[in-house]
Parts: sequence; structure tokens; C-alpha cells
Amino acid sequence: MWPISVYSEEKIKIGLLVPMTGDNKKLGKLIIEAARIALKDIDTNLLEIYPKDSGTSPTETLKSAFEFKDMGVNIVIGPIFYKNLSFLGEVDDIIFLSLTNKTIDLPKNVISSGVNATSQLNTIKKFISLKEIKKTIFLTPKLDYEAEIKKGIKNSKIKVFKHYIYKTEPTQLTSQIEKITDYKKRKQNLFDEIKRVEESDLVDKEKQLEKLKKRYTIGNVNFDSVVISDFDESLKSVITSLLYTDVSPKKKFIITFNQWFDKSLLKEETIQPIYYPSINKKNLEDFKNKFFGEFNEYPNYLSLLSYDLVGLIYYLSLNNDLNDLGRLFQKKNSFKGKIGVFDIKDNKINHRLNLYQIKNGKIIEIF
Repeated sequence: MWPISVYSEEKIKIGLLVPMTGDNKKLGKLIIEAARIALKDIDTNLLEIYPKDSGTSPTETLKSAFEFKDMGVNIVIGPIFYKNLSFLGEVDDIIFLSLTNKTIDLPKNVISSGVNATSQLNTIKKFISLKEIKKTIFLTPKLDYEAEIKKGIKNSKIKVFKHYIYKTEPTQLTSQIEKITDYKKRKQNLFDEIKRVEESDLVDKEKQLEKLKKRYTIGNVNFDSVVISDFDESLKSVITSLLYTDVSPKKKFIITFNQWFDKSLLKEETIQPIYYPSINKKNLEDFKNKFFGEFNEYPNYLSLLSYDLVGLIYYLSLNNDLNDLGRLFQKKNSFKGKIGVFDIKDNKINHRLNLYQIKNGKIIEIF
């Protein structure tokens, strides 16, 4: 997967800034182990990795960052969490490849390498074009990542028919979904039609009434697909509310954001089919097996991302001087990792993702 020669014979020092103490130390351990696998796979004596504790506060993170600077490290994988990035702009001459997927208000020397909203919406946009979907509405919860979704919509230039921001409290959510789907009017249409048929002299009146009483509403909604920017139980609640208002996933495309192959969704057959972008599933499974063979435990997706980032740095060192980091992530470049393709430009990393469907309790790759 990676090249076998580098720009110079100098050692490439990579810092690894991850939690090594506190509640998230297990996560940090998995990322360090993934980096070790990457070193083994690349098989060169030119790479050196130095782990340091990111701590639990931005101040602790900054202390470790200055220690990297004193060691002559100029590229660091980490930190993981957005909250740890606050003061890293004070550290000159180091680029931090943070594993966060947030992209707003980053220090100038921090590059978000997580699977961000723009990457996911680029993939959803491709799917919408493939299926020739004409009217797409967006449902986004009023949470802290609302601004990221709006930025992703702008960056991807995805066509949005309407964008609704909803409150996640169940009663308020149901009320909002009823308004969005014009449920009460469609329900009234059904009552009116039943009454009309009951008062008519139609020959097949009983047959028509029997059909009408099996329905929940009459009238269509004014969209073809719904993109739901939500996860876990909250996502299930939104889709259930759509079902309640007679908007079925079997008739309208229900698309959501990366669910990381959440197995609990496989059991919820009433809310299927669902579509979502994600990293390459086969590569993730292969990596999990490889990781388990090495360490007798399974990694998470951040481990796979850190594995790829070691490879990305090595790849960039092929024809570039790592001392010139100011330009390294500015120019257009692409790298194929286990997660998928990394696209680099203007100090940004986007991912080319796959798109999956959950249907009949199975995960199916669309592209």
C-alpha cells in the first residue's frame, strides 16, 4: 500500500498525542498499538514514533506539544478531542493531524483528519445524483454540531429543498415532524374521503371503505428523500416519527450520516431501508482481524484512522521535505489508505467514502 523509498535518509519523527491517563487511556492505547502495526507494515528504519499524553485539559495538551517541539518533532498525530486543541496555535513549526471530525475554529496549525460532514455530504450528493432524487429535505438536531452540518452543506454544494432544525425532546420532535410532513392535513384528507364514500351511492362502496380504513393518510409529502443528521436512539426516534406520520422508508429515501456499522440498526427492520456513507467496511473488518491477531483485542475506527495517518505521513515524505510543512498540506494531493482515499488541499483533509444500505437486517454496499 505504501511506497518503499523516501525523500531523504533522515529520520522521520512522528509525535502521537493521545490520552495515556484518565478515562480515555484505553482509547489512547488502541491508537498507539495501531501505529505500531503501521510501522511494522511499512517496514523502514526511517520512521520513529513518540507517544505523549494529551491529558484531560488543553493546558496539559499544550505542555506535551512543547515537549515535542524541544525533541525536533514537527508533525503530530492527535489530539483526539476537539476540546484539547484550544492552545495548540501557540506551538510554532508543528502540524497537528487531529483525529476530530470538527472543522470550525481550528488553530492554524491543526488539520482535522476525522470523517467530517463535508466528506459525508459529498458521498450523499453522489448517491442523490445516482438515484435522480429531485427534492431532499434535511433534518438536523439543535445540538453542538449543527454549525458543522451547515458548513458541510455549503462546502459540498449539495442541493437542499428545505433544512429543518429540530429539538430532540420526544414530544417536540413529534410535533415538528407532523408539521414538516403536513400530517394533520393528510390525515383529515383521509377522514373526508371516508365520509364522502360513506355518504355516496357507489356500487363498490363497501370495498372502497375497506381499502380506505387500511390507510393512515391521503396525499403525498413534497419531498423525495430525507437526510437525518442524527445518531443512535435519537436517529431511531426521528425515523419512528416519520413512520407515525405515514412517511415510509420503503417509499422515500431515508439517508443519514456515518453510523459506523451500528449493529443495533440491523434489528430495527421497521425503519429500513436506511442509507449512509462510511469508511470501507471490508478494510475495517480486515484491520480488526489483523489487530486482534497482534494484540488479542479489537480496535475502534480511530485506530484505523491513526494507522492510515502514519502511512499518509510516510507517503508525503516520498517527494517532499517534511521540514516544509507550511506547503505540504496546501497543495493538492491524494492518498489511498484503509479507510479510503484521503484528499488533501488547502490545509484540509476530506475522505472519499463508500455508501451503504441497511435492508432486511443486512448491510449492503451501494458504491
